[in-house]
Order: sequence, then C-alpha cells, then structure tokens
Amino acid sequence: MDPSPLRLHHGTMPAPDNNFLQHERNLKTRIRKEKMQTKQPRKWMKITGSREPLRRQVQLSLLFSLFCLTMSEEVWYSIPEEREKGSLVGNLATDLGLSKRDLVKRKLRIVSAANAQFFTVNEEHGDFYVRDQIDREAICGKSPSCVLNFETVVENPLNVFHISITIEDINDNAPQFLKDDIKLEISESSLTGAIFPLESAEDPDVGINSLQNYQLSSNQYFTLEVKESPDGNKYPILVQSKPLDRESEHSLHLVLTGLDGGEPRKTGTAQIWINVTDANDNPPVFTEEVYKLSLKESAPKGSLVIQVKASDADEGPYAQIRYSFSNIPAKARQKFSLDPESGAILLRETLDFEESRSYMMLVEAKDGGGLLAHCKVEIDVLDENDNAPEILLTSMFSPVPEDSLPGTVIALINVDDRDEGENGKVTCHIQYNLPFKILSSSNSYYKLLTESPLDREKASGYNITITATDKGSPPLSSNKTISLQISDINDNPPAFEKSTYSVFVPENNPSGASIFALKASDPDLNRNSRITYSILNSNMEELPLSSYVSINSETGTIYAQRSFDYEQFREFQIQVKAQDGGSPSLSNNATVWVYILDQNDNSPRVLYPFPGAEGSALFEMVPHSAEPGYLVTKVVAVDADSGHNAWLSYQVLQATEPALFTIGTHTGEIRTSRALLEKDAVKQKLVILVKDNGKAPLSATVVLNLVVAENFQEALPEMSKPAIDSKYQSDMNAILVIALALVSFLFLFTVLTVLILKCRRQRSPTVLGSYNTDLYSSLGHKFSCNYNNGTLTLPYSYEVCLASKADRNEFAFLKPNPSVATDDPILKDDSGIGNESLGENLIPDNSVQVRITDTF
Repeated sequence: MDPSPLRLHHGTMPAPDNNFLQHERNLKTRIRKEKMQTKQPRKWMKITGSREPLRRQVQLSLLFSLFCLTMSEEVWYSIPEEREKGSLVGNLATDLGLSKRDLVKRKLRIVSAANAQFFTVNEEHGDFYVRDQIDREAICGKSPSCVLNFETVVENPLNVFHISITIEDINDNAPQFLKDDIKLEISESSLTGAIFPLESAEDPDVGINSLQNYQLSSNQYFTLEVKESPDGNKYPILVQSKPLDRESEHSLHLVLTGLDGGEPRKTGTAQIWINVTDANDNPPVFTEEVYKLSLKESAPKGSLVIQVKASDADEGPYAQIRYSFSNIPAKARQKFSLDPESGAILLRETLDFEESRSYMMLVEAKDGGGLLAHCKVEIDVLDENDNAPEILLTSMFSPVPEDSLPGTVIALINVDDRDEGENGKVTCHIQYNLPFKILSSSNSYYKLLTESPLDREKASGYNITITATDKGSPPLSSNKTISLQISDINDNPPAFEKSTYSVFVPENNPSGASIFALKASDPDLNRNSRITYSILNSNMEELPLSSYVSINSETGTIYAQRSFDYEQFREFQIQVKAQDGGSPSLSNNATVWVYILDQNDNSPRVLYPFPGAEGSALFEMVPHSAEPGYLVTKVVAVDADSGHNAWLSYQVLQATEPALFTIGTHTGEIRTSRALLEKDAVKQKLVILVKDNGKAPLSATVVLNLVVAENFQEALPEMSKPAIDSKYQSDMNAILVIALALVSFLFLFTVLTVLILKCRRQRSPTVLGSYNTDLYSSLGHKFSCNYNNGTLTLPYSYEVCLASKADRNEFAFLKPNPSVATDDPILKDDSGIGNESLGENLIPDNSVQVRITDTF
C-alpha cells in the first residue's frame, strides 16, 4: 500500500468531549513515535482464510484540517476473496471510535450503491459482515490491486467515513490454454535455433497466484523459452535445438504445461502436434516484428485497424502465405477479425475504453511449405468523451429544519464519469438563486450544504437541480433534481394587525356581551401557530380586572363582565397577550383602549334655587316697581351626562300668572315680561321644568315662590303664611271629587228605589189586605218561611209560607172552626189557636197557607 496520506472526507462532527480529546492526544503521540521509527510498516485489518484464526490489524489515519471544523476517518480492511456469506469483517463502531449506545440514534449505514451489495453493517452493534460472495476476478479482473471503496454515514450530527477494503487474491483459478491442441508444421530443413511462438495460457489470478512459468515435455529436438510481454504476461516460445529428419520421424508429440505460483500450485496443459514437412528453403518474413497502433474507441464497426504484411523468397506454392491469429485472448478475438489472404485486421465490434484499454495479439504467417513466421500486434484504445457523468444521491436529509446553520450538510452526492483524463474530470453546480451550495468532498463525492439561513414561511420547499459537467471536448453533462422540504420551527411570534386598538362601548351595556374581537396571526405551522389569548393587566385599580372584562382564550373575543357607567369611568386600558403553542413558546402583546360612550341615563339636577324638603324653593322678592325684563332670579341646573345629553333647556311649566314671568330657554334666567299691576297677586308661584337634550329626554322640576314686595318687612307677612301643600291640595281635590260622586250616586239610588217601589204597588191586587206576621208564629219548625215581607200595597199585608218539600203550587184556605167565632176576626183573640188544631187543618206537604187580615 502506498504510504501516502489517506484521502479524507469532511463531515460534520459533534463537539469533542474528554474521551475524544484523550483519544486525539494518544493518536498524536503514536504518530510521533511512528515518525521516529524508520521503515515502519503500515498496519492493516487483515482477515486470512476461514480455517485459520482471524488476525486483524487496524490502521486509522486521522488528519485534522486547520480550515475546517469537521473530521473524517478512513478505515482500511483486507480480506481474501471467496469469503463465506456472513463472515465478520470487523466492528465499525469500535474502529471508528463511535459509541455503540448511540448507533441506533445515529443511523450507521452504508450509502455507496456501487459496492454496497457485498457488505452489510449491523446498525445496533456496528458489526461489519460479508453480504455476498466476492469474486476478485469478476470485480477487478487482472488489476494488480483490487480495492472496494464505499462510504458509511452517521447522523446527529452528520459524519461520513470512508471504508476501503482490499480484496486479496487466492489461488482459485488454474492456468488454461485457449486451445487444447496446438498443431505445427515444421520443415525438415528448418535450422537449429528457429523459434516457434506458442499460444499462451491465461490465469485470471494475479500476483504469485497467476501464471508464472511453462514447462515442455522432454524431447531431443526442441526446448522452451518463456518471455514476458510489456503488460506482464508470459508466453512460451518453442526453440529448435536439433535438425529434423522427416524420414526418421515425420511427426512429434509434445506436452506444454502452464504453472502458477499459488499454494497449492495449479497447472494447465496443451498438446503440441508437430508435422515434419519436406524442405522449404525460405520462411515468411513480416515487415515488422511488432505492430503498434492507437485506435479511437469511437472507430466504426468493420473499419480497417491495420494490415500486417509478410513476404516469402520462395516461388510457387511455397510463396503463398496465409495469415491467422496464433495467440489471442478471447476478448480480442471478439473485437477483431483477420483476413487470411491479405492480413488485414478489421474491427468486428465497437470498442469501449472503459472495458479494455489495450489489446495484444500474435499473428502467424504460414507459407505453402509449412514454414511459419510470427508478429505481435499491440493496439491502444484512445479514450473519448462518450460517457456523461452519472449522479447518484447516496444520502438525503429531508426535511431540513429552517433554523439550520449555514454549512449544514443536506445531501451526499456521488458523481462518476467512466471516462479518463480530462474527459473524466467533473464539476458540479446548482442554480445560483438558491440558499445552497455544493462542494467537492473527496474522490467523486460532493456535499450539498446550506449557504444562507432558511425561512420556511418564505419557501417551504426547494427543487434543487444538480448539474454535473465533465471537461471533455465537447463537454457532456447530466442533471438530477432533488426535492427538499423545510420543516417548521417556532421562529415567528404571533402578530396583531395593530399594536393599539380603540374600542367604543355604550354605557349600560348588558353584562356578558361581546365588545370586541382581537385577531393575531402566526405564519408557523401546526402547534407552533396555535394561538392562546389572555389579558395581562389593566390600568384599573379599583376592582379586579376579572370583574370588568374577560377574553376567550381561543377566539380572542373580549366580553364585558359588568355594565359600564360613563359617569364612573370613561376609559380604561388592557394589555392582551397572544401566545403560540411552540416550544419554547413565543408571544406578543397589544394594547386595547376601551372608551365608554355616554347614554342619557341621568336627569338634570337643580343646584339653585336649592329645593326644600317638600320640593319648593325659598321665597324670592319682586319689587312693585319692577319693569319688563327685570331679572328676578336664575335657575341653575347640571346634568351628569355629557355632550348633547347634558344640554339643558328651561321652561315654565305652571305659573300663578302665566303672562307675568318668562324664563330663558338656555340660561334659566327668570324675568318679568310686563310691569306689575295692583290686581296681580302678591304671592306668585312658578313651576320650572329643566329638560336635557337626549334622544329620550329626562327632566326635573323646581317650584319658585315669588313675593311682590319692596322690602323684607313687607314680604314677611306673606312669607309667614302657611303654604298650602300642593300635594295636600291635590288630595283635597280628590276627596271633593269622591264626595260629589258619592252624593250623586246616593241621589240616583234613592230616586231609583222610589220608582221601583211605586211601580210594584201599582201592580199589586186591591182585594188583599195585609196579614199579621205574628199570626202563625207558633207553628214551630215544621214549616220554613221562604218568602217574607210581601209586596201588596197597604192597608193589606201578607205572608207566604211554603212547605220545604212542596212540588206543586197549591193554596189551601183555612176552614172556619165551628167553636170559634169568626164574625169579627179583628176583635177575636188569636191566642187560642194551637199547634194541634192547626196541624189537623193544614195540608202538611203540598199546601200554601195564606192569611189575609184587614187592618182597617
């Protein structure tokens, strides 16, 4: 392995802790010791055959950059090919210095798609296993070194590690000849020392395990020489060591053996059949021993590659030459064809520089006598820019938080161009109007980084087109678009439309009514944009804030908790807070001024003259000599309302002499409207109405007592007279009205009664007289009198007595008793009538007894 510094890939690393710093110091100490020791061999992780115990040596190359804040490591492993599936290669967590407890969170994984199919890593323990059987020859061919490179990534924070695995060759292939039988025709006249190139064997192994030598079976005519071509391949040459004699031996059989250097050694054989022909003096001769040429990989199929030419000094049939490939690899045989007559080599299939960069073949010229000549043809394939770069997204971190710092790794990109030289050099770029940049990391890897702060509220996602362009002529390019989403963080506080709001609320509002609705907006998403409203404080100190207003925490609607009174307070201020649901939460405040609008809810109040206990003011004097317009007094009133509701107007509601006094509508000044006359009352009474200007006007009254006098002594008698209470007067008036109504009612009732009685007397019969109501007073309780006080006109009276169970109107007059004189019933004594005699003469149940007596 080349002891030059290992390639590094910078990835984001966490802040170093104490263990890391101690590891760094130990590593630097070890590096200094290695520098002091000369020719110190580098250490590898090496895994030998499966039957032997595993031996592993680890080399960690750690370089620190003075200009980067990241650290990268590259781990080298060496394992033999053909390892069984599931074989342990090593523990990446231990070799990279990662904590095994954090592996699951950091998502250790392989990101290179090219070689990732051969290996796998356990995300929990960091063990590195063989995933599929590895055939070195299939992967690297004849390349002397076979190294598989891939990257592993850990997140939180992001770090990229380069893993290089050298695949060691084992001797699993034996040398093999393309032809099992090699046929030669050699003239018996050929000279000693003549050479005859033979077809070489192929061994896909490399190094000591590849073809190392040839052996020839024992014979007396030929020896074997082994030569090496510039590409390192060995090929055999048959050298004649003794003249041939066709008469003694017309044919020879030799065995050619190819041997590798592996352990155990493997071999391959080919049979050589030599036919000895008659004398042929001159063998063919090529114009050049080695033909070298370069051919573009874009050469069309069927085009002429080169024409080899050989000549023969003989004549006749011996001078006729035919060409053929004597030793050509299978790949070259697929690509090229040889015209046996002209020696022209043609292109059978298109070339691919990436598949094979050169071809070598041996061309044999054979004359009619069987003599042979050989030349070598070496073809170099020239690379052309026929492969556009390939872009592979190996790792993508989406969504990306919008608070990611500039320089945050977003994606790891692998760009590969199969061309060589300038044609394989690639540059990558992205659009210039994006907050990202792309930087070359190492090998063919690029990192996509943030270049400036992100803002999800301005752009929630980006479509980033990566363009890879090579340096060929003309240059080829390819594009790949990746979609990147930006995740939200709580970086925006709620915002009100205004910092200060003014709310106008009429007083006497109903308690619990909505007076205003605040609205704040938050451009964040989900819970970061869920806003909760609350009231912080207020400038009201009399009562708790909750007794005035409340707010709906979800909608921001402000409610009045009580009815406001403009006369108590006209305005107040509250601070409303809007807070989102992020973590940590953000908030913003707004000031709400609540202005109370006045309503006409207060009646005017008279200040002067101050009304007494009964509503009347003190006496005011008016001189007899007062002229028209004389200022008697002034009514002063106020209204607790404001604005139009407090504009007062005055008017005389009642006056003893309505035409004597006037009052100023807006001033309240009472003046005389004319001169006083002798007939005017000495004592004047004015009722003044004070009214405000509200939509539903309210009013108040005051009573003024005016005395017409020149001085106080003259007015004192009038002032000392008891004042008649207006309320008392109104009560007297009510009593008089009631008394008058009562007298009228009694009069009408009396007249009506007399009329009724008179009408009844006119309808009564004149033959009936009145009867004595005490006549049957001794009847006891056998009869109940249902009708009394008959309506017959005088001098008759009657009394009707009915049986309680009578169902028919029957009248039974008493029969005269023979023992009693009835001539003059008036003069007779009624005391002799007894209960018994009466019971015998009366019908008990269905009779009406009527007694008529003459009162005259």
